[in-house]
Amino acid sequence: MSDVGLLAWLRTPEAVRERCTDLLALAEQDSLPHFAFDPGRLDDVVNYVAAVIRQNYPDLAIPYHSRWRHFEVNGLDRWAPLAVVSRDDPIERARQRIELCTVSVLLDAGAGSAWRYREPGTGLLLTRSEGLAIASLHAFRDALFSSDPRQKLRADAAALARLSDAALAAAFQVAADNPLAGFAGRAALLRRLGVALQQRGEERIGGLLDVWLARAAVNGVLPARDLLSAILEVLAPIWPDRLVLAGERLGDVWHHPLLRGEGLVPFHKLSQWLCYSLIEVLEEIPVAVTGLDDLTGLAEYRNGGLFIDLGVLALRDPSLAAAPLPVGHPAIVEWRALTVALLDRIAPKLRDRLGASAAQLPLARLLQGGTWDAGRRIARERRADGGPPLVVQSDGTVF
Repeated sequence: MSDVGLLAWLRTPEAVRERCTDLLALAEQDSLPHFAFDPGRLDDVVNYVAAVIRQNYPDLAIPYHSRWRHFEVNGLDRWAPLAVVSRDDPIERARQRIELCTVSVLLDAGAGSAWRYREPGTGLLLTRSEGLAIASLHAFRDALFSSDPRQKLRADAAALARLSDAALAAAFQVAADNPLAGFAGRAALLRRLGVALQQRGEERIGGLLDVWLARAAVNGVLPARDLLSAILEVLAPIWPDRLVLAGERLGDVWHHPLLRGEGLVPFHKLSQWLCYSLIEVLEEIPVAVTGLDDLTGLAEYRNGGLFIDLGVLALRDPSLAAAPLPVGHPAIVEWRALTVALLDRIAPKLRDRLGASAAQLPLARLLQGGTWDAGRRIARERRADGGPPLVVQSDGTVF
């Protein structure tokens, strides 16, 4: 395969699933250097997650695993008052939602355990994903990402390209005694997004809606993999200059020494989570997004922590959990890949246990119902700070 062909393939959910399954196959042969796999404990995970789902959603009416859930923390719908501004223009409202969601997801790459956000108005003290979500929503409301004083509720290329560290720090209440992990990486990511949009001739993030509407123009249907491919294409220039192929940055793609060929393992965690988050925006238009299970589970520490904390995965060298590891460390690559593959493995078992079909409970709902919350709960049961069993050094662009 040529480098150009390999690049195109690495930007597909099929590549994520195939490479992660390859590493699970090595785990089943007890051949991974960093993790041992105990398939006999998978039923423990299924039982635990099923109980969490029944408690959270007894009617199984589970929404998608989406950024929008975080905007509703503590039962407050913070988007609804903003949506009133564009109530007579559903396309503009969709553009605004795409823009809010995109900047918010890109800013949510693991806050660390020290950061806190005090929400104006409510006084709520929020942490981790919920804190990052609410901080980004307030920044969006206050026009931090807009260069047009007449249109505050937007995120445009000009404002993003000139976004300063100081302005973002103020919006997120970052200070010496309130550090946000990987803060500089987050600010740089948004600036590079602004530049990438300018280079594409796009005035604002919401211009992507036209791409998706064009693809859905024939029958009102947009395959989820097409949604992801457009996102990966647009976001490609914004990632740090880590691995490069055919002159393009690969983003959330990493190397594992035991894989055949070039040994690259794609995850695209933030991009896939953005996909999940935008599905309901498109459905409101309405555009039907199909093939949801073509996307994969998310290679992040809540889903992954679930499998370690319930004994499915065990570090061969427990000392690796004593200090943060770089995201490219082979142990972290293994952990993330096994997480994706094992989410596929338990999904049908969960549906059987809950008496639901794949159409009723696609992976996007099982994550929400679901494995992410179960991972958070078991972390709180096992560790006082509720942190993950392995800590990853965050540069603000992956988790």
